[in-house]
Order: sequence, then structure tokens, then C-alpha cells
Amino acid sequence: MSTAIQALPREERESLGRRLPLWVFRAAALLAGISVFFPPANPGRISEKINASASLFTTGVSYGTITNSMGRILRSQWIQDADIKLLMLACVAVMAGVILCGAGGCMSLGNRKMRRAGLALPLIGAPVMGAGLLLIRRTYDRMLAHGEEVGKLDKLGIMVPDGFWVFCAFAGLLFLTALIAFLSTGKEADPAAKMEMEEKYRLFLMMLPVILLSLVFAYLPIWGWRFAFFDYTPGGSIGADNYVGFKWFSFLFSDPATTKDLLRVLRNTLVMSGLGIATSWLPIAFAILLAEMRSTKFQRFVQTFTTIPNFISWVLVYAIAICIFSTDGFVNSFLTNVMHVSGANTNYLQIADHTWLKMLLWGTWKGVGWSAIIYIAGIAGIDQQLYEAAKVDGANRFRCIWHITIPGLIPTYMVMLLMSIAGILSNGMEQYLVFSNAMNKDVIEVLDLYVYNIGIGQNRISLSTVVGISKSLIGITLLFAANGISKAIRGESII
Repeated sequence: MSTAIQALPREERESLGRRLPLWVFRAAALLAGISVFFPPANPGRISEKINASASLFTTGVSYGTITNSMGRILRSQWIQDADIKLLMLACVAVMAGVILCGAGGCMSLGNRKMRRAGLALPLIGAPVMGAGLLLIRRTYDRMLAHGEEVGKLDKLGIMVPDGFWVFCAFAGLLFLTALIAFLSTGKEADPAAKMEMEEKYRLFLMMLPVILLSLVFAYLPIWGWRFAFFDYTPGGSIGADNYVGFKWFSFLFSDPATTKDLLRVLRNTLVMSGLGIATSWLPIAFAILLAEMRSTKFQRFVQTFTTIPNFISWVLVYAIAICIFSTDGFVNSFLTNVMHVSGANTNYLQIADHTWLKMLLWGTWKGVGWSAIIYIAGIAGIDQQLYEAAKVDGANRFRCIWHITIPGLIPTYMVMLLMSIAGILSNGMEQYLVFSNAMNKDVIEVLDLYVYNIGIGQNRISLSTVVGISKSLIGITLLFAANGISKAIRGESII
């Protein structure tokens, strides 16, 4: 490697020498930002009584989470409440330093003036991180001294976590690389020059929050898959003594009762997903109807009115359903008081009849307006000259829709269809959880709700993790299969 670098021209070697600290700084800032949400890297877990699943972010903002197993300790004053608050303040300081370093990393993608201003931020942020780490160490010393004073040190599990040294390394590396990059970045020759950034970097920064949120909420939880290989009980620990290998994987298919339940929830999941795929054309039809409305004001009203339900939680939707379909709800009251039907006291939410259809209708009411937005955008992107040429040739509105609008939306629809096929085992949980009851459980319990019920309801974390892993692997397989079929038939794919 060093020989290859020495073989480069002198100018390129000098340019590489200036860029290398900058790229190391950016990589370190990114890793530090991710580690804020990574529980094993939490520098604030200075006691074994602090939840092992608590990240640095959780430790800094959630007093209840880090003290939920310290009730007796705090009541007996083996640990001072002020120490917990000092620990939270220290974690907030560490996060503030990480934010400053991250902001500096983003600004370093700009021109020389912006890069130099951005590199000044970690020169402040890294010392702030260091000050927060010193506060964590101070809290550790206070808790250690107080534990020895009351003679309960063995009950407190005071320790210096590995994450403390990880963030110490981050602070030092960020400060050193930022300082080198700052000194190697000369001042802007034109004092009147503005801070600017290339468009590709601006677009990247616009996508960066989405990428980070995907890493934190979609990929970081994969760390929890390790519970599938252990005999884990809530509140316990995992280690060599409770490692069981693929025991729970084999149990999933060898236990008759579990296999029966799994087949039942798979039936419910596939039927409901199949109904959703079969009606996936509804957002297209709705988008076309909106686009064909002549009144712009009425079009905006309808679009807004139909999009709002997407932002209503399923708990509130269920509350609306109770008001309409319960024993003393609107439907029964209307039948009794207006239609004079005797014995109209049916609780339509409790009975199991037509549960799949009812769930489909509730889901369609809630999501069709939101799902149509992407197709409305697709219609807006179709060349208007195609419609003008079609009208010149005598095509009416229906022919324009059939020969121009629908073909223009097919590529978007195929992408959404492939994603639906890949997520055929992921129906979500909230809708089915709130509508579930003892009467309709057998037909409403889908795979996600089943994972919740056996994991949280029955404390079988390992088994629920195995089911979740199997669901994810099947979803990936279906995605690649659907993508291959699309490529073979249409000649286009999304992967």
C-alpha cells in the first residue's frame, strides 16, 4: 500500500495527504453518531442495574428507563438521585459533542470557506464530548464512593463500560483529525466569497437523515437476532451458559402446537396480504379520478380529506369504530330508533364473521388517499403533449386515460407491487392488535401480531425472534423472486 502511494505523483500524494484526515474525520463522526443509538457502546452504563438495552441516547433522555430496576436502591439511598441526574447531564453533553462533530462533517462537504467553518465545530464538539465523559467518570467515582460508604457496593455493580473507552477514542480521533484537516485547509482567498456546496452533496445531505433512520430503526435491531440462539428470559443475560444453538429453530417446526399456530397465522397473513395486493389498483384509480376533476379547489379538498386518515392512529380508528358499530353505537341506534328494528343490539366488532373483509375495508379507508400521492405525482410527470396529440387524433378522456395515463403509471405500480410482494408476510401489527378479541383471534392474528403475543405476552423472546428472522428471510427471498420474474417478463427490475 505504501509503495503504491509513493508511486503517485507528488501533487497527488500531497492532495491525498490533505484529504485522508478529512475522510477519517467524516467516518469517525458517522460512526459516533450511530453509536449514540447502539446499546453495547453506551458509555453511561456505569452500573449493571442500568438497563443493558439502554443506548447513550436513552440514558440521556429517559430517567425512568435507566432507573426502572433501581427502585430499592434509590429508596434505600445506596445511590443518590443527584448522581443519576448528573449521569444524564453527562450523556447529553456527549451527544451534544457528537452533534457538533456531525454538523462539522456535513459542512466539510462544501467549498473551502464552508469546510473551514465546519471543521471548527468539532474542535469545540470533541472537547464537549470529553467534558461529558469526564462527568460520567465523576459520576462513577461518586457512586463508587457512596456504595463503599453504605456497604452495598456488591449490590450496585459499579463498572466502567467498554463504551466509555469507545467514546474516548472517538473524541480523541475526531479532535485530532479535525485539527489536521483544519490546519491543512487554507483560508479562502476571496473574503467576500459565500459558503457554497455542490448540488450532489446537498442531495446527499437531504437523504442522510433517511439513511441514518433506516440504519437505526431497520438494521441496528438486527443485533437483537442473537436472542434466537439463547435460552433468554426477560431481565436475564446471555452467555455461554444459556447458548442453545438452533434449538428454537427446530422447535418451531417440531412442536405440534406451535406448528399449528404458525400455519393458522400464516393463513391469516397470506389472505390479508393477498387481498391487499388484489386491491392495490385502487390508489391508481383514485389518483386518476382526482386528476380528472375539473375543479382544482374540490380536487384539493378531496385529496386532503382522504389523506388525513393516514395520520390517525389505529387506536383512534378503533374508537371511531366503537362509536359506529358497538352494541349502543350509531348503526344499532339507527336501526332501533329510525328503522324500528327490534333486537338491534349486535356488536359488529366482537363477531368473527367477515373479519378479513372488514380489516381490508378499514385499511383501504385509512390508506388509499396516502397511497395515491405517488401516483398523482406520476400523473403530473407525464408529458402533456401526449394528451394534446391524442385529442387531436380524436381520443376522448377515457381513451387518454387508457392509452396514456395508465401506461405511464405502470412502472411505478410495478415497483410498488414488487415491494408489496416482498412484504407479503409483514401486515403490521397495530390494526390487528386493536381490533383483536377472544371471538375473532383465530382469524385476525397475523404473523406480526403473533410475534408480539408470544414475545411480549408469553415472554418467549427467543421463539418470537426465530419467527421474526424466518419472516425476514422469506421476505427477502420473495423480493428477489418477484424481481427476477419482473426482469424476465418486462425486462426491468428494481435491484
